[in-house]
Amino acid sequence: MASPVALSHDFPFDPAYGYDAPDALLDVPAPPAPDDFDAFWRGRYARARAVDPRPVLGPVEEERDGVRVHGVAFTSVGGVRLGGWLALPAEGPVRYGFVVGHGYGGRQQPGRDLPAPLPGAAVILPCVRGMGERGRVDGIPEVADAHVLHGIGSRTSYVIGDCAADLWCAASALTALVPELAAAGQPGGPRLGYLGESFGGGLGALALPWDDRFGAAQLTVPTFGNHPLRLTLPCAGSGEAVRAHHRAHPEVTEVLRYFDAATAAARLTLPTLVAAALFDPSVPPPGQFAVHNALAGERELQVLTAGHFAYRGMVAEAAELDARRTRFFG
Repeated sequence: MASPVALSHDFPFDPAYGYDAPDALLDVPAPPAPDDFDAFWRGRYARARAVDPRPVLGPVEEERDGVRVHGVAFTSVGGVRLGGWLALPAEGPVRYGFVVGHGYGGRQQPGRDLPAPLPGAAVILPCVRGMGERGRVDGIPEVADAHVLHGIGSRTSYVIGDCAADLWCAASALTALVPELAAAGQPGGPRLGYLGESFGGGLGALALPWDDRFGAAQLTVPTFGNHPLRLTLPCAGSGEAVRAHHRAHPEVTEVLRYFDAATAAARLTLPTLVAAALFDPSVPPPGQFAVHNALAGERELQVLTAGHFAYRGMVAEAAELDARRTRFFG
């Protein structure tokens, strides 16, 4: 089967969803917000900022690309203890700070998210609750299809809200461990950067509008954009589990309204670079573009041929995105 963007595949649906050019995707809107959307998220943020992260920096686990990579542990909302990695410059002072979110399936190692876009950066790579060995929490599923449904019966119990809070607490851990970043968010203080791909991109869109410690973001193939549309689109990612659950529990649409990355993006005024794909079997492209289209501040867009799918030219496109990321954050 061939899609409108001329990629052969074996999926029983079109991963381009009938959109054959960016122009049509640039018209995909964000759903309207519930009346108390802002109050809901500001309340969650305030509770997360009240958490003492009690970070512990572990020994150096590797050294490469001019950074020393340590294990790190910190506390998030609900008293949950999470882990991850903290990369610090091997030489010289810290000049920048970054929080890096991971995709669905978690993070087993720092991977290609290091080095940071800018030299002299301290980078925390947290594992959110339930994801990966360092994010393992009793009672929270590790498999994406089950994780994305955990607590979905209520907006207060849905795990996605707590995962966004894990990013806020990771930022608190970063600024507690790195004195040069302690004044992040204060007048004249430094600002943090955020990088997130797929699951991490969607979480970033949800978390960043409320946190003035951040100054710029990159969201790559972000998920959770325009849930009402996503519920009509088959996919091979965690969204299919949500679609199946919705068929049996249509009332879940009211919960999902509070966790729509495109709705949140309409409140995101930070300069934001979005990399969105024309073809993606796991995260439908119209949802990705809905996040970009809704952004309230300065924005840049790089259109990718595909996401979550191997294709000829992907190495060159990734290199182009890396170069653009460096220019953007610089």
